[in-house]
Amino acid sequence: MRPDTVIVADDVTGAGDTAVQFAQEGWTAELRLRRGADGDAQVVAVSTDSRACSEEDAAARVRAAVAQTPGTHVFKKIDSTLRGPIRAEIEALLEASDPDVVAVVCPAFPGVGRTMTDGVLYVDGTPVGATSVGRDPVTPVTESHVPTLLGAPSLRLDPDEGPAAHAARLRKAGRIVVVDAATDADLDRIARAVDELGDRALPVGAAGLAGALARLRRPERPAHAPPPPAEPDHRQGAPVLVVVTSLHSAARGQIRALVDDGAEHHEPDPSAVLDDEAWRAFADTVTATARAADTADTIVLSAPERGSGADGNVPPHVPPHVPPDLVAHRLADAAAHLMQARCPAGIVVTGGDGARALLERLEGTGIRLDTGHADVGQGVAVGSVVGGWADRLPVATKAGGFGEPDVLIRAARAVRRKRSTR
Repeated sequence: MRPDTVIVADDVTGAGDTAVQFAQEGWTAELRLRRGADGDAQVVAVSTDSRACSEEDAAARVRAAVAQTPGTHVFKKIDSTLRGPIRAEIEALLEASDPDVVAVVCPAFPGVGRTMTDGVLYVDGTPVGATSVGRDPVTPVTESHVPTLLGAPSLRLDPDEGPAAHAARLRKAGRIVVVDAATDADLDRIARAVDELGDRALPVGAAGLAGALARLRRPERPAHAPPPPAEPDHRQGAPVLVVVTSLHSAARGQIRALVDDGAEHHEPDPSAVLDDEAWRAFADTVTATARAADTADTIVLSAPERGSGADGNVPPHVPPHVPPDLVAHRLADAAAHLMQARCPAGIVVTGGDGARALLERLEGTGIRLDTGHADVGQGVAVGSVVGGWADRLPVATKAGGFGEPDVLIRAARAVRRKRSTR
């Protein structure tokens, strides 16, 4: 089945939080780890895992994604804080499109504090380059003015004009156009202009713009979740496993809230991440604790604090920076080891690299996304693992920089009360 919309994201959690915007509006939506996989989903999200790639590699991955997973519409998902080789990815998509296609770019997501005014992207009122994102160890953002970043003009759509006038202005402005948005109403206005442009528009943005398009393009036959399975759930009473590979300060605060709520927390020293024997000892300790009958309702595995040990100091024999991809794979292995010893009620994963690593470790092919979880919070996608030895296990994914302090608590509760929709 050819999907109505293909979302091309640069990481797994971004793919999930964008696709779930369509699921909430009645579309069947699926996040797929492998491009081109068969399925019946109306909306398919794929990740190129290109945020930390070179411009050339990122462009090649984007071209491969759209070639291998064709759809009626394409939505290019970019980071709402501008991390990654965004310009190269947009240009790659335009090169594969008809010459009259216009990339309409708006990374704003007002629901999580990302707004665009006069071409500048703000995070909670601060230009993005002046926030912690500007010091990201892998993909630092040094330019807050999106038109400068993309070499493109900027527009603000006049509320007194209609979609036809807006579409005409976008066509006239150039091949790539950056559009301001400070509110959801602004995003709805952009979505109507994109819809007016039809096949001549390539919408580029975050979950905010995706949500506006999903609201506008509701399916003629909304998807309905099948009834829950009749057999008893063998996971009843088991803990929820939360895996946090993100180093974002927001994620650290969310871990603290989980621990304050009674979660059992396991965080390795950087030295354990870098040493095979030490890591096996850490993973064995986590598994042994999880086997205990009186274990907590929620178990948290988290990445070590950046450049520090458990006491907050940098051990003299440990490099100040542990590679993020190594952290993701280590935590995925520890989580899978624990899950083989005790099947959890569900899993919550924060961080795109960690989400992919864990799903692949479970031999899953993706996540079938649910409706009805809007109360969990923006940036959270809830669904069921597709394929592998954890097939149909409830799962939630979340980008590291999103969410209120209690969002992981709410995500854990959502997967606990969820029953498989497959």
